[in-house]
Amino acid sequence: MTSDDERLARAALTHVVEPGDTHAGRWLARYGAMGFLDRLRADPAGALGATPFPGTGEKRVDGWRRRAATVEPRRDLDAAERHGGRLVVPGDTEWPRQLDDLGEARPVGLWIRGPADLRTWALRSVAVVGARACTPYGAHMATTLASGLAEQGWVVVSGAAFGIDGAAHRGALAAQGATVAVLACGVDIPYPRGHAGLIGRIAEQGVVIGELPPGSHPTPSRFILRNRVIAALTRGTVVVEAEYRSGSLVTARAAARLGRHTMGVPGAVTSGLSAGVHELLRGEATLVTDAAEVIELVGDMGQLAPARRGPVLPRDLLGPGTVRVLEAMPAGRPTPLRTISDRAGASTDDTLARLYELHSLGFVERQGDDWQLTNTPTEGGNLRRGGP
Repeated sequence: MTSDDERLARAALTHVVEPGDTHAGRWLARYGAMGFLDRLRADPAGALGATPFPGTGEKRVDGWRRRAATVEPRRDLDAAERHGGRLVVPGDTEWPRQLDDLGEARPVGLWIRGPADLRTWALRSVAVVGARACTPYGAHMATTLASGLAEQGWVVVSGAAFGIDGAAHRGALAAQGATVAVLACGVDIPYPRGHAGLIGRIAEQGVVIGELPPGSHPTPSRFILRNRVIAALTRGTVVVEAEYRSGSLVTARAAARLGRHTMGVPGAVTSGLSAGVHELLRGEATLVTDAAEVIELVGDMGQLAPARRGPVLPRDLLGPGTVRVLEAMPAGRPTPLRTISDRAGASTDDTLARLYELHSLGFVERQGDDWQLTNTPTEGGNLRRGGP
């Protein structure tokens, strides 16, 4: 169990260091949260000369020291509590241990809003990310993919941005499922503002998390650094529409480095919004088209997607000999039995038996002593995807 002093120190350090700062992560691992903070506060101006952080730039350390001198972690914890939030740190039972795979880039702690246990949810979660300026196709695929995952008991994780992120969250919520929003700002700051209502719903029905303390605002670099948490938190990342320089590709590549599954939903080859996804698919990413195919990758052994095949037509159910007789029938005119049997390479008795079978199924009709193909189409096949 984490001590109160450790929690206070880590709350302070979420103010002091930027997310993903591997220099800070190195000293945090060496000194511990309280030891790291004490060393920053012991010599706030660096006047003593000797640094306890060899190899870390002076400018970076000076920034840490200035912020450490003014931070008030108790106020941040109280602010989080007023918004129904809490701080989860390594050592807590709710801490998702897969975040430890980030090594020195591991979050100092996570500020959380929402009633669910993050560690439990993260064990069965999938990230769905993609373009902000998505197409209607992309929004539809993200929504249906997320709702399908939620219906199967999977947690959908995304970044609450416009476009694919928002569609994924809405799909999970519409299915009365679980969803996690990973923000690049304080969990009390609804960003983007246009998603204030959506983020509020996620905080009530799901979980909203972030590395930055209450009141913190996002920056471009924080969005990129936030993506490593999405990648590490989940079993796999699905990208739905992304240009070549999309931040979603950063998430996917981080997932691949961490040994997570990387997946992509294909789009039109003429669409620039799918160019980044197609580039992933040319590499080690796996093509997926629905929730079942995602679960086949990230789920337990034996959770296989249904077989995919085209429609089963009545002709597909005929035996080989019957098919040969049917193919021997010329189109558009009655044909004598002998001609059909010769063309089919069968005896007249066998051919006649096959013709009566085809007649009963509606493929042919009799015209006196001759036979011809029927003009009435046979009943359509099974058009259901993956049907029997």
